[in-house]
Amino acid sequence: MATIEDASLSDVRRDLHTHPEAGWTEFRTTALVAAELDRLGFDLHLGDDAVSLEARLGVPDEEELERARDRAREEGAPEEYVGAMGTVTGLVAERAYGDGSGPVVGVRVDMDALERSEAADDDHRPAREGFASRHPGEMHACGHDGHTAIGVGIARALDETDGFDGTLKLFFQPAEEGGRGGVAMSETPHLEDVEYFLALHLGLDNETGRVIAGYDRPLSNAKIDVEFHGESAHAGKAPNEGRNALQAAAAAISNLYAIPRHGDGTTRINVGEVHAPNAQNVIAETARMRVEVRGETAELNAYMEETVERILAHAAGMHGVEYDTAPYGKTTTFEADDELVAHVETAAESSKSVTTVVGREPIGASEDASYLIERVQQEGGRATYVGIGASNPYGHHTPRFDIDEEALDIGVDVIVEAVRSLPPDEASE
Repeated sequence: MATIEDASLSDVRRDLHTHPEAGWTEFRTTALVAAELDRLGFDLHLGDDAVSLEARLGVPDEEELERARDRAREEGAPEEYVGAMGTVTGLVAERAYGDGSGPVVGVRVDMDALERSEAADDDHRPAREGFASRHPGEMHACGHDGHTAIGVGIARALDETDGFDGTLKLFFQPAEEGGRGGVAMSETPHLEDVEYFLALHLGLDNETGRVIAGYDRPLSNAKIDVEFHGESAHAGKAPNEGRNALQAAAAAISNLYAIPRHGDGTTRINVGEVHAPNAQNVIAETARMRVEVRGETAELNAYMEETVERILAHAAGMHGVEYDTAPYGKTTTFEADDELVAHVETAAESSKSVTTVVGREPIGASEDASYLIERVQQEGGRATYVGIGASNPYGHHTPRFDIDEEALDIGVDVIVEAVRSLPPDEASE
């Protein structure tokens, strides 16, 4: 599909599902969306005009980015937009409607896939119906293909809807997985004048027709890459001459999981990966770890980060090795604004396809839209995070993840009605 101009939202979602792109490699996705929104009259901000280069986290190396650009071209991405992006994905699309008397409204959707393989048997609908991932090791296992389709649907629907006299800004965010892109998009001028801001998510174990107007209080999160550097030696002949990086990593792990939970709220720690490329008879000179911490508040997350740093330092010192850390991703937390939550509730209740409307629920996990929401609120705007049920029985981040595509139109209807019905007098208070 070289264009999505005449495609239904279901077809858009399926095309993106077939061609998943992990964080910071969403060149095809961004280019197809940019072409469609350009056609609809939006002003486009692409690549380093959509995100802050310095604030990006967990960016692949130049060779991987170039391979992703080449693959996007081979799979039909319009060259005009691939070229305009350079090596940076992301899109902010802006359009004024009517007489301009209404509010500036921002809507954020994410675009990236996960780095995992998709189920290939006929019990999995995308495989059975021919739209499973064609990219080994990449899969839309969290619904971001559907989020992107909803973003396109919002742009189309407002183009056909009377009654909105404000400005719409659509934020197509890269690299949500791992918390790598939200902070980079939040540190741009595009959020400075946003008066109302809505982010959204499909599924989250809610049935199709259920809408949560105000998901909030996600856990703050930090992902840290760690590398220990020691000295190799023969494990049988002269082990005493080595400095064992793997031993230091093992000491760190046992103590990381012993970090005391905090009395002020929820905290989490996980070591998701340990790797020492080494033979059995050699003292390991290098060991790598991938660690994440979470906290109910930013302060609790900082407590976990500081404790991790102290443990790493002492584990390295015990075994005479050095270590380096690098941030891979991070998120913060937020609370949705009461006024906007109530407004989304009213919008959802007006949709015939919505069966259940819930005011607020804690989201529980972590979400890097938190940085965009935080920025809007700091600038004096109001924000919320909307859940759109999509009957996903296999859960998120699993090889069988799928959504009920009826949820795409529901998401568009709810967000468009919320945007369209924001009255000018509220925005000017």
